[in-house]
Amino acid sequence: MIVKGLIPSLQSAPVGDGDLIGQPFKVMPYQRKFLDGAFKSGILRAGLTLARGGGKSGLASALTLDSIRPAGALHVVGGETVLVASSFAQARIVFEAVKTSLELMGEDGEYRIRDQQNLADIQHRETKARLRVAGSDNRRAHGWRFNLAIVDEPAQHGPRGEILAAAIRTALGKRKDARVIYIGTRPSSDAHFFARLLDENDPSVFSLVYAADDADDPFSKKTWAKANPALRYGMPNIEVLRAEARMAKRDPAELATFRSLRLNQGTSEVESQHLIDSLVWKSIETEELPPAEGPMSLGIDLGGTAAFCAAAAWWPQTHRLEGFVACGTSPPLSERALADGVSGVYEAMRDPNELVQLGNRVVPVGVFLQEAVNRFGKPQAISADRWRAGELEDGVKDVGLNLPEPTWRGQGWRDGAVDVRAFRSAVLEGKVAAPVSMAMRAALSEAKTVADSSANEKLAKSGEGQHRRRGRDDLAAAIVLAIAEGTRREADKPVSRGRYRGRI
Repeated sequence: MIVKGLIPSLQSAPVGDGDLIGQPFKVMPYQRKFLDGAFKSGILRAGLTLARGGGKSGLASALTLDSIRPAGALHVVGGETVLVASSFAQARIVFEAVKTSLELMGEDGEYRIRDQQNLADIQHRETKARLRVAGSDNRRAHGWRFNLAIVDEPAQHGPRGEILAAAIRTALGKRKDARVIYIGTRPSSDAHFFARLLDENDPSVFSLVYAADDADDPFSKKTWAKANPALRYGMPNIEVLRAEARMAKRDPAELATFRSLRLNQGTSEVESQHLIDSLVWKSIETEELPPAEGPMSLGIDLGGTAAFCAAAAWWPQTHRLEGFVACGTSPPLSERALADGVSGVYEAMRDPNELVQLGNRVVPVGVFLQEAVNRFGKPQAISADRWRAGELEDGVKDVGLNLPEPTWRGQGWRDGAVDVRAFRSAVLEGKVAAPVSMAMRAALSEAKTVADSSANEKLAKSGEGQHRRRGRDDLAAAIVLAIAEGTRREADKPVSRGRYRGRI
C-alpha cells in the first residue's frame, strides 16, 4: 500500500458533513500521530480511541474517500475498502459524507454510486476502486477481500462483533498490504475484542489511546484534555462539556454517561443496567489480598453444557474474595469462546488458573465441589440456586464431603433483589477486597439487572433485559450469593453487651 504523501492527500479534499462542510479537511496533530503509526510498514491492525466528538468520524470519512480517489495516496487500482459500523444505518453516515465530498469536488460523475435502503457502495468507473458499506451484523464478511477496512465505533457492535472481528482479521492475508483501522470509544469490558486490541503487544499492531485515568478528577479541564486531544480546536465544544459536567455532578446516572462518552473510561452508559459499575469494581481490586481468616461463605452457581459452573468464597471478617469457573473439555476452549462471542478470553482465563476444565461435556458436580474445597477450605455456609438443588446434594455425597446444609435461594424478585442489594452494599461500603481477575471482570461485564415496578433489581436471566444469551455471568452470580449469605450470617451474630461501669 502506497502511503507516501498521505497527509497532503487527505487535506486536498473537502469535508463532507458537519459545521466545516466544504472546507479542506485539516489533519489535527493527534490524527497525524495516529496515521504515522497506523500506516507504518508491517502494521496490519491499528486502533484509535478517544472521547465522543473529537473528530473520529471525520478521519474515517477522509481515509475512506482517499482510498477510492485515483489521486489518493491510499488508492489501489481494483482495490476494495470496507467501511463497517455498528449498524448499516450508522455506516451510512460516513458513506453520505464521502458522497457529499465527491459532489463538492465535481467528481461524482466519475463513480458508479448505489444508494439504496439496504445497499450502499461507490466504485470508480475507470480504476474499479470500490467502497463497500456494511453493518456489524453482516453475515458475508468471511468472503471479503479488502485492501483497507475501517471499523467505526467497534465498542458499539452487537453480539456478532467478535465473529465479525475474527472474519476481518482472517481476511488480512487475502490481499497484499491489507490493513484494518479501528476507530471509536473504549468498550466497557476489558474482555471486548477492541479493548484487547488496544492492549495487544505485537509488532503488527499499533494503538493510540486517549482516555482519563480512573483516579482523575472528572470535573477538571486537565482530565477532559486527556480524553479529548482536539479540545484546543473546539472539538468538542468546551461549553457543552461544562454543561454536561454540571449535570453529572447532580446525577450519578449522568456521571456514568459523562465518564463513558466524554472521558472515554469505558463505563456503562446506563449504570442501572449493570450489576456494578466497572470503575467501582476496579476500586476494590488489589494485588495483595487480605488473609483468609474467620468463617467463609461459599456461593455456588451450577451450569449445564454451555454455561460455566462457578464458585466464589468470601471471608466477611477480612473482606477477602476469591473465585473460579469450570467447564468441560468438550468443546475446546477456543470453540467455546468463539461461540460465546469472546474469542481468546477463556484461554487467557485458564493461564492464571481462573478457569479449570473438569469432565467432558458436563462438569461433574462432586469433582467441582472438591476443587472449591481444595482451594478455599471448608465453608461455614453455602448459598446456591435451588433450581439445581438435587445435583448439588448428589455431588456432595459422590465425593464424601462433610459440608453444611446449603441456603437455597431463588432467582426471582423475592430472593434475587435482596441478594443484589446486599452485594452492592458490601462493595460500596468497602467490605470486599477482590483480586485483579479477568474471570471476575468478564463475568461482571456481562451481569445485567432488571427492575420491577417498585424499582427492585435482580440479576437478569439469559435474554432478559439487555443480558446476552451467550453472556457468561455465572461467576458474578456466585459472588452475589457468597457475599449476600455472608452478610446475613454476620448480621445474625449475637452482639456482646459488656457491663456498664460509667457514671451518669
